[in-house]
Amino acid sequence: MLPLRIFSFLLTATLFVACTSSTPNSTADSSDTSPSAVQVSETLPPATTSSSTDESEDPTTVSKTSQETTDPVSAPPTQADETPKAKTVSEKTATKANKQKAVQVNEQKEALTSEVEEVAPVEAPKKEKVKESAPSTTIEKPSTTVANTSTPATTVSQPEPVKEVVKPVALHDEWDQMLRQYVSSSGKVNYNGFKASEAQLDQYLDKLSSNPIQSSWSRQKKMAYWINAYNAFTIKLILKNYPVKSITDLHGGKPWDVKWIKLGNKTYTLNNIENDILRPQYKDARIHFAVNCAAKSCPPILNRAWTADNLERNLEKQAKKFVNDKSFNAISSKKIEISKIFEWYSGDFGDIVVYLNKYSNVKIDKGAKVSYKEYNWQLNK
Repeated sequence: MLPLRIFSFLLTATLFVACTSSTPNSTADSSDTSPSAVQVSETLPPATTSSSTDESEDPTTVSKTSQETTDPVSAPPTQADETPKAKTVSEKTATKANKQKAVQVNEQKEALTSEVEEVAPVEAPKKEKVKESAPSTTIEKPSTTVANTSTPATTVSQPEPVKEVVKPVALHDEWDQMLRQYVSSSGKVNYNGFKASEAQLDQYLDKLSSNPIQSSWSRQKKMAYWINAYNAFTIKLILKNYPVKSITDLHGGKPWDVKWIKLGNKTYTLNNIENDILRPQYKDARIHFAVNCAAKSCPPILNRAWTADNLERNLEKQAKKFVNDKSFNAISSKKIEISKIFEWYSGDFGDIVVYLNKYSNVKIDKGAKVSYKEYNWQLNK
């Protein structure tokens, strides 16, 4: 904008000089002349102030003219008539310059406005992009939700708490513990030990009474139940009368016929369990090697509780052990001297030679002589 002002002043000064050159006395009244016009005129070269060649040739005239120019007092009054004209020209020039300045300012404003308008559309898409990016975040949220929905599947796939499994020996666990503690591997019974733990034995007998045979039980489980009941109640019978030398000393020599064993809502004798249930229902002669009558000549009592799982294995084990035990049976190929049990229950064993050969370590001839040993009823302690 500074060059425009200088141009305006130069134009004004040129017009002013032109006016003064046509009127020799125009510079006489300095009070009516605008300061700007005087300053511009002072900056112009002296040659511009001459109006004719005649005045420049006469030194006296030049000197006089310069004197008149510098002396405001001697200026003729005609200068005042032409001063408003010069002022009007200066004002018109200034107005024109101001209009040009306003035009330039307006052009600059328009340029700035156009720049702003050009910049605004550039920024607008950025805002739109930000708005467009929001849905992308929203789209990711469902994926997180889907991931969370997999949690129930993980929960479902987790293993359920393992229910407590009732061991096969659970019903007979107290009895199993006592047998391990008070019965030797050879079947000798520590009745003093059982007497000290008689309360524990009573708890087991009460459990048997509260849990009688169920029709849904397997054959093996039923057999195990009756064998354990027979042996446990036999020991209890001895403890009730302890000390005693022989079971035959009790109840007039017939302790097996006394009805005192309560199981469920029924009451049994030892003979009921052995001869009315075990033998006729299960028809397995090996039962005689499992039940124990508390006598020395009776097949040794197993120092484990019978269960459905160990029934078959232990029946075979007890049968073989009893047949080959020389304290119970003397076996050769030609002659055998065996337990009275084989005579009393001969119907269960059938052909005794054939049966014994199933378990005997010595092969017995078919025509071997058979005899039976005397039975010892003393306690198997």
